Amino acid sequence: MTETTKTNSGVMGAFERYLTLWVALAMIAGIGIGTVAPGLVGAIASAEVASINLVVAVLIWAMVYPMMVSVDFGAVKGVARQPKGLLVTLAVNWLIKPFTMAFLAVLFFEHVFARFIDPQDAGQYIAGLILLGAAPCTAMVFVWSQLTRGDATYTLVQVSVNDLIMVVAFAPIVAFLLGVTDIVVPWETLVLATVLYVVLPLAAGLATRRALRSPERIAAFTARIKPWSVVGLIVTVAILFGLQGEVILQRPFLIALIAVPIVIQSYGIFALAYGAAYVLRVPHRIAAPCAMIGTSNFFELAVAVAISLFGLNSGAALATVVGVLVEVPVMLSLVAFANRTRASFPKPSA
Repeated sequence: MTETTKTNSGVMGAFERYLTLWVALAMIAGIGIGTVAPGLVGAIASAEVASINLVVAVLIWAMVYPMMVSVDFGAVKGVARQPKGLLVTLAVNWLIKPFTMAFLAVLFFEHVFARFIDPQDAGQYIAGLILLGAAPCTAMVFVWSQLTRGDATYTLVQVSVNDLIMVVAFAPIVAFLLGVTDIVVPWETLVLATVLYVVLPLAAGLATRRALRSPERIAAFTARIKPWSVVGLIVTVAILFGLQGEVILQRPFLIALIAVPIVIQSYGIFALAYGAAYVLRVPHRIAAPCAMIGTSNFFELAVAVAISLFGLNSGAALATVVGVLVEVPVMLSLVAFANRTRASFPKPSA
């Protein structure tokens, strides 16, 4: 057995242990590829359906699938016996996060950064950040949950409930915060993303469990495919940075300004959700994914809505893209923190 395959038993393999380094190298490689091979990047960017990049979608599918194999539908009823983690997630995502993001966006772009930003552009950046704050994560959270040894079944339930709420709550919240009433949400993007990132991997995972049958074979299979989830993450990062490499190189100061409220929001929301889970004595395997869902964003939806409302080259679209660039390194730092503080949480009941 290699060191990497030990991760299921709780030992983080060398590949995952140095994940931050691999992601940093992927960022650099992505920017380099975007600079020297714009044709390749353009071909990847053009592979879209309903504003979802299909190449990135396949990679995210690969990231999500290993965790879906771990989902035991027979254990779903256990969620009802531990509702605190789900309640924390829902409260943070829908009663707090959109409004704190809007507050931080206005604070920084209408006041703190006012001398650096044209007022017209400031409104665009605020709109983009609002879109990010109102869209909780659907796909990448499965990766963060896996890296913190989260409960796969509980994570699936948390994400599914958030998706259902997002269908009815996203547009009204964004419309209220943007001050408009005619916002158009690209429902095809929302539906397609849910199918690609949740439904299909879940169906594949269920089929795999049924084919393998025994818990021992399922555990062995999951250990073998788990490293590919991390590979998918690294390649995805390289592609995202390749797609945005030109913007990063041409406007680094603006990127840094937009990143400031996003970083503050991310760490603040994580602290709130993780702290609430700790106070409520939620087991770590539920508490960590619970905090990750609120911290991470459904960037595909945010980018799609920004483009449909304000245009491809708008400041709002740029702000949502910066959210993508900031998310991975921030989330990796939070994964590391969650893993270091696991012992502070109560032991899960048998």
